[in-house]
Amino acid sequence: MVNDITRTAGIDTGKDRLDVAVHGGGDPFTVDNTPTGWQSLAARLRQEGVQRVGIEASGSYERGIARHLQAAGFTVVVLQPLQVRAFARLHLRRAKSDRIDAVLIAACTHVLDPTETRAADPRLDGLTDQLTFIEQVEADIARLKTRLEHVRDARLRDIVTADIEHLRARRADELRRLITALRTHADLARRFDLVLSVPGIGERTRWRSFCACRNWARSAGIRQQHSPGLRRSSSRVDGGRARPISRGAAPGFRRSHYAAALPAAFRWNTALKALYRRLVERGKPHTVALFACARKLLIFANTVVARGTPWINQPAVA
Repeated sequence: MVNDITRTAGIDTGKDRLDVAVHGGGDPFTVDNTPTGWQSLAARLRQEGVQRVGIEASGSYERGIARHLQAAGFTVVVLQPLQVRAFARLHLRRAKSDRIDAVLIAACTHVLDPTETRAADPRLDGLTDQLTFIEQVEADIARLKTRLEHVRDARLRDIVTADIEHLRARRADELRRLITALRTHADLARRFDLVLSVPGIGERTRWRSFCACRNWARSAGIRQQHSPGLRRSSSRVDGGRARPISRGAAPGFRRSHYAAALPAAFRWNTALKALYRRLVERGKPHTVALFACARKLLIFANTVVARGTPWINQPAVA
């Protein structure tokens, strides 16, 4: 149940500044997105009696202020843009500016269920940065492969091929470093191995799941929207983020889990194979059934981590 006594604030994060609003307080104000600005903001929020602060995820620009406020004793909630947009639509708010967004974030944070306010593990910040870099390297490799298809000159092909091999070596080296960094934390390594125990979740999908957030299915946006009365093909997948943490052109969280669900639902995971078959037999389109399997795969990952025991293979229910 929402605690109406809790004083909340909202922060719209930019690269250089923070727009701040206190729910039920005065006019929004602005501070610099720097350590000095964070200190002055923490002092002002404490003066205002604020206990809980909502911050919209903004390509990692929010990370510094979030960690600073957590260390200062505030409860910090990092909201996804989808949550803020949905809250704005619910309240028929169409105007948009940084200050208006701060007011919306403050109001949204005020009505959040307190169970949704658990802070993210700060140890994942560095791991996420490393994973993002690896994905960016992979995107560079994909672009060079496309370029190579259109290069006919032998000398130029050698240059592009050498660049690809160099990036592949870098990717392998960074993956080794990432694994080494994770293994320095026994509890994180344990959770990581639990996710891997689920049939159908491979090394790369496991990394994206692990570094994303605790509510993976919501973060990935793997859900179907149906239009009543329309043809069956009107179902579509909506919501979520293109990337798990930060923005960019590298492969996305949702795409990686869709790709993992494809072989899992046909070969590796007996529970997903049964689910896919049931949905198709009921007349669901292939894409809808496959995204249902992707969402179920995320639920499986959440479950093994929550109970602390590896995946147990059981006969599929017909």
